[in-house]
Parts: sequence; C-alpha cells; structure tokens
Amino acid sequence: MANRIVLNTISYHGAGAIKEIPAELKSRGFKHAFVCSDPDLLKFGVTAKVTNLLDEAQFPYTVYSDIKPNPTIENVQHGVKAYLASGADAIVAIGGGSSMDTAKAIGIIVTNPEFADVRSLEGVAPTKNHAVFTIAVPTTAGTAAEVTINYVITDVEKKRKFVCVDTHDIPEVAVVDPDMMSTMPKGLTAATGMDALTHAIEGYITKGAWEMTDMFHLKAIELIAKNLRAAVEGTPAGREGMALAQYVAGQGFSNVGLGIVHSMAHGLGALYDTPHGVANAIILPTVMAYNAPATGDKYRDIAKAMGVSGTDEMTIEEARAAAIEAVRKLAEDVGIPANLKGILKEEDVAFLSESAYADACRPGNPRETSVEEIAALYRSLL
Repeated sequence: MANRIVLNTISYHGAGAIKEIPAELKSRGFKHAFVCSDPDLLKFGVTAKVTNLLDEAQFPYTVYSDIKPNPTIENVQHGVKAYLASGADAIVAIGGGSSMDTAKAIGIIVTNPEFADVRSLEGVAPTKNHAVFTIAVPTTAGTAAEVTINYVITDVEKKRKFVCVDTHDIPEVAVVDPDMMSTMPKGLTAATGMDALTHAIEGYITKGAWEMTDMFHLKAIELIAKNLRAAVEGTPAGREGMALAQYVAGQGFSNVGLGIVHSMAHGLGALYDTPHGVANAIILPTVMAYNAPATGDKYRDIAKAMGVSGTDEMTIEEARAAAIEAVRKLAEDVGIPANLKGILKEEDVAFLSESAYADACRPGNPRETSVEEIAALYRSLL
C-alpha cells in the first residue's frame, strides 16, 4: 500500500511572516478576502495585525466573526451564506482550531454545495472540488489546523463532535507567525501546547505511522519538551519554538491519523465544552499507559525526545514508564489538571464511551479497544 503525504503548497514561518499575505493574494489574482476570525481576536486587535496589512495594500475584505469555540453545524451554514453574500473569492482564516475548522467547512461547502447539510462531510466525504483558496494564520500553538486535512464540527442536536477528513480542505498557504500568538494567556498556551504534544505522540504510535511521519512526530515532541514551559512563561524563544513544533506535528498526524485520546476528548468538548487541549492533556498519560503493550519500543524514542536521560539502558517497561512520567510531569508543570474530576459525570460515561468508540480517530489507535474498555478509562480519571 502506498503512503500518502499531503502538505500546504507554501508555508511561511517566523516573526513578521504575515507581511507575505497581501502579495500572496494579489499575485494569484484574487480580488476580495473573506477574513474568518473569532470575536476575541477582533476585540484584542490580533485580527487587525492582518487586516491592517490588507488595508495598506488596498486589498478589499469582509470580516466574518460569528465563530464560536467548538464550531457547530449552524455556524458553518451561516458562514457559507455570509461568504456568498460578501462577493469574496478567497478566505483568510485567522485564529485557533475553531476559526480554522469553520473556515475549512465553509470553503468546502462553497465549492461542493451538495454537502450543505454539513453532516454529510463526516468521515472521508467524496467531495470533488478543492475548497475556496485559503490562507491560514494560526494564533495558537497547538491545533496545526493550518496544515491538516482534518476539521471537527459539533452536532448540537446529537450532542457529539464529528471529524471530517478531506484532502480538498487543506489551506494552500500557511503563515505561522509567532507574533500572532504573543497575546495567548498562560492557560491557553499550556492547553494548546499539550494538544500539539498529543498530536505528536498519537501520530507516532498510530497504526498508519511510517518513517516520514515518524520524523515529524519525534522532532515535534523534542521541540515541545524544550519550549512549552518557556512559552507558557511568555518568552519569545518559547513562543517561536512552539509555533514551529505544532506545525511540524501537524505535518505528521494529518497524514496518518490519531487515536483514542482524541476520540475521548471530542466527547468532552461536545458535551461540556471542555477546551480540547485540556481534555487531551488530562487523558493522554492514562491512554499512553493503556496503549503501551501495543507500541513496541516506541516509548523509548518518546522518552528520549522528551529529554529523559539513560533511555538506552532502560528495559522496555522502564522506558515506557519514563515516557509516560515525562508527559505527566510536563502537563503538571504547565498547570493542567490531573484528572477529570469536576468535568466528567458518571451518568454520561456510557454515552461518551459509545461516542468515542464511533469517533473517526479510534481506528488508528495502536491497541484494539471496546466501548467497555473506553468506559473504564474514563472512570479511572474521575
């Protein structure tokens, strides 16, 4: 079977990278940008860092900010109407996963209107056309939505999130500028950083992993271990390191999938609005321990990338324990809760376990699982 890699056609990295946006739009002949960004980014002047550049270049744009955390079917449908009414011919998505996922779904439906119900995009939808040309500008260092072929939408009616996987949705251009992430508060920096670590670790041990994606994932783990604590403290070097780390992780996991950490986290976000990165970070060490028997010697590599010394001399059991402890300690150091107490309700465990088992990320998990075993994992975190 052939291994497939899908990446942006162009990506820009480093402080000041957003200055490339007007030229990218103009050189390709576009006339009007649909700027997707959430209300808080508008309020605090983050979106303006890009729109000011568009103003200076005299490039017309419409700002769309009806974007919520854990975007819903209704958000997407409203966004499609707004795009069509705006007269835009390109999208500039500015924000974290919510802005990016909303923009991806809008872009796909505009060029593939037969999927206007949104629900039919779940899984691997047979879209025929690439999404509207999109430039993606992340403002958090975690989701890597600017380089992935995935997006997640919340179905409020059914109280669940669903994952859409589509090579047609990847933004053509990614602009990863750490200056766009400089206003992230400590809690968000920690949560999104641990989301990136979850991407890297799950991507490294998933069933579809292979040499090229392993390269991305191990480097991402190394960069996160080296930079996340400093990023949470707000140092420029830490911020820049995490901006790169999360993108590198995205280059990998987008192409090989994830596992049940994400499956379990999706339900918590849909039911309780738990921030995705926080849910992942709490669940990750527990699921790593559960998956360990199905991962061969890979945890030794993870421990080494996390900066653990003496890994070559450890037994496989010691190396696995060291990797899990290094992840747990990093989460603790950046202020992530140790369990789901106060979040998860016992009466919801059965529903959440069934949802997690049905989730699109579950088949990639290295260890075969069941609804009952997922329920036990949830309960162990109460």
